[in-house]
Amino acid sequence: MSAAGGRRDLSVYIHVPFCAVRCGYCDFNTYTATELGGGGSQREYPDNARREMDLVLADDRAAGYEYEQVSTVFFGGGTPTLLPAPDLVSMLDHLRGLIPLAPGAEVTTEANPDSVTPESLRVLADGGITRVSFGMQSAVRSVLATLDRTHDPERVPQVVQWAKDAGLAVSLDLIYGTPGETLADVETSVRAALACEVDHLSAYSLIIEGNTAMARQLRKGEIAEPDGDDMADKYELVDDLASAAGLSWYEVSNWARTPAHRSRHNLAYWRGGDWWGIGPGAHRHRDGLRSWNVKHPSRYAARLAEGELPVQESETLDPATRATERILLELRIADGLPVEAVPEQTRDQIAVHAARGHLDPAALETGRLVLTRNGRLLADAVVRDLVP
Repeated sequence: MSAAGGRRDLSVYIHVPFCAVRCGYCDFNTYTATELGGGGSQREYPDNARREMDLVLADDRAAGYEYEQVSTVFFGGGTPTLLPAPDLVSMLDHLRGLIPLAPGAEVTTEANPDSVTPESLRVLADGGITRVSFGMQSAVRSVLATLDRTHDPERVPQVVQWAKDAGLAVSLDLIYGTPGETLADVETSVRAALACEVDHLSAYSLIIEGNTAMARQLRKGEIAEPDGDDMADKYELVDDLASAAGLSWYEVSNWARTPAHRSRHNLAYWRGGDWWGIGPGAHRHRDGLRSWNVKHPSRYAARLAEGELPVQESETLDPATRATERILLELRIADGLPVEAVPEQTRDQIAVHAARGHLDPAALETGRLVLTRNGRLLADAVVRDLVP
């Protein structure tokens, strides 16, 4: 039960901040050194994560929040599968010793194609992981080289089969819009992903963040900035090919074969659920209270060693902010947003965007706002008009 008296499902995100190589486009909180010192190494990480789980549970209980079960778990990074498979299983075991996993809970780990073996995938499956999301990114070697990805694209079908043989559901992640990537390159990558007969596909447009190696290349004029029209053409191609293969969009950047194959963990984010964020830099949300951890693994470990939650900062979202974020997040998903969730002062914009073909007229007749494909391409603009 929550302090407000309503029963809540809990999702848990576990951030494993280690990578073999830092990719030039990546702005995530990741580290390449095996030994970071100060208690922040890969070897010490599972103990630190377990310690944080204990502290978060105590903090929730002190605030009057008691979760009956965990519905989804997601190991993200970084590359979680750089840790030995038994380490991931041990963290999951510790979590379910604190709060039981729901029957049929979705437990996902991200992985690189070169960070798993048939044996490690079987250990993960036997230990309770149900799903693996491989960072394929592209099937074109030149594109992978631009992204600083190290895996052999020909390995992807092999690791997908290994995961299926272990009994794991599989998702593939793609990135489109890499400098120098052609429309034909995107088609090659999407067809290669779909040929693996996965039930879930993610495709994200490349965003060049300010502190990355790729951003420095952009500032020096070594690469060109992604073109908006080119990005739109590539998104439409992804959507066409995924749809033809029997996968339907359920979030702007995600496609699934059936509703059962959707990422329930990510849906919990988009629907404003409660989640723990375990690990350096991880974010946590509890009924409008949002907090985020210190980023560096050594500082994170030091705080835990003192018996303290490793929180950097926190904020309580006021009702207006929560209403705005609801529009921002729920409008991205195929289930859409109830009309009444839009404030009255901006509700006239619904008719404007319906007339422009950005909103599904059939869904609108039922009182819901669902983006058309044109609307998905302009989702940020639609959101801007609907928030006060």
